[in-house]
Amino acid sequence: MTGEIALFHRIAVVLGALVAVPSLAAAPASIAGRWKTDDGKGIVVMSPCGARMCGHIERLLIKQPTGGQLDARNPDKAKRGRPLTGLRIYWDLAPDGNVWKGEGYSPEDGRYYKAHLRVNGNKLTMKGCVSLFCRTVTWTKIG
Repeated sequence: MTGEIALFHRIAVVLGALVAVPSLAAAPASIAGRWKTDDGKGIVVMSPCGARMCGHIERLLIKQPTGGQLDARNPDKAKRGRPLTGLRIYWDLAPDGNVWKGEGYSPEDGRYYKAHLRVNGNKLTMKGCVSLFCRTVTWTKIG
């Protein structure tokens, strides 16, 4: 009887490992790091924030007005005086299959959107959708 229990235990361990392998294989590549935007205007840092990932503008690579570039197009008038440097533009990003899904904000047009991010080597492709309208951009990893 002890041999049967040991055999059953080994089978259970092997089956558990087989079930765990596909979920690990489906995990998306890490988005952590520093990324240069597709238009070359800024550097965004993707890093953990709690149990999820977030992205914030580390610095702008364009000439800025005195006092720095502000979040002037935010739909919330109370937020239009916020500096863009340091602004969180991605939040609540979590793995979903082979992509990261969460929320995003574009200070260029003041829109909030559903974000889908995918890493391929040193490229980060982001698809942002507002209602039925989507836009895709690709950033390059710099660190």
